[in-house]
Amino acid sequence: MEASFSRRDLLTPAQLRSLSERSDLRGALQMASHLGAIVTAGILHAQAMGTSWVWLTGLALGILLNFLYAAQHELSHATVFKTRKLNEVFGRIVGFVQVFPRDYDQVMHFAHHQYTQDWERDGELVREPYTLTTYLLWLSGITYWRNRFFGVVRRTRGIILEPFIRTEEEAMIITESRLHVLGYAVIALLSVVFASWAALSFWLIPMFLTKPVHQLQNTIEHLGLSHESDIMENTRSTRANALQRWLCWQMPYHTAHHTFPAVPFWKLRELNDRIEDKAGEVHRMGWLEFQVQVIGKLMAKDESQYPMDEVWIIPRSGGRVTRMPAE
Repeated sequence: MEASFSRRDLLTPAQLRSLSERSDLRGALQMASHLGAIVTAGILHAQAMGTSWVWLTGLALGILLNFLYAAQHELSHATVFKTRKLNEVFGRIVGFVQVFPRDYDQVMHFAHHQYTQDWERDGELVREPYTLTTYLLWLSGITYWRNRFFGVVRRTRGIILEPFIRTEEEAMIITESRLHVLGYAVIALLSVVFASWAALSFWLIPMFLTKPVHQLQNTIEHLGLSHESDIMENTRSTRANALQRWLCWQMPYHTAHHTFPAVPFWKLRELNDRIEDKAGEVHRMGWLEFQVQVIGKLMAKDESQYPMDEVWIIPRSGGRVTRMPAE
């Protein structure tokens, strides 16, 4: 995505060009470190089988697999590698692992960027407002995985319900879904033929069970912020340590990413600093701080009861605060 949904006075054209430069080397280093961590965790998981350590190794493996979506996200933006074809190839591989087809994810995510927080058009917001129950189900990963699996199967049958998929994109999305289902069927068949539990033990079970950890990042980026079109008001960054930033491919600088989506992940910290120098501190919260507030707010009333221009999840200290919720 080359478009910039941002305030033009934040960067000069020269600054934006510099920040938008890609690097095959930087992308390869990040990809290699993440995949290397997955392989290492997988080896440790194999060695831990039959011991109580398997819970710890499975936790590590599952978290690393889930956060591989951060790679898919950047690959969809074509900001991981300077060589564009590499972004597509790795995007398709990662999308298969994530049970999240690359073309579908790209179409949905671009709609999310173009229409951020628009209930009717944001590809990642086409849902009913959360109640406490539906939010906890999403946070747990139960409804997340239900949507992923049944969505792929439905699209394999040629049924497109998503409003953000244009008519001319439907054939591409359907074909991609069918190839994914075929690939999963082949893996299932081979698992039965060879009496192997590898796909379950080293992929699906760890990834499914650790989804709630990934949801801590997934839910923090926009929920509880304004549904107006101002990026500085409808997008939240994450208060994160170095490990979290590496695991999320620097997506804790989420406001910076939404402001200039063409800037590669490894330059987002610099971009964030420039934005805050010009526009002031962005909305920022920690994972657990955010969850405590969301659950507390949803215990009082469901999401539909908060006005669309109201920021109803506010940092207790620090972070951007421009609107106070109505009493």
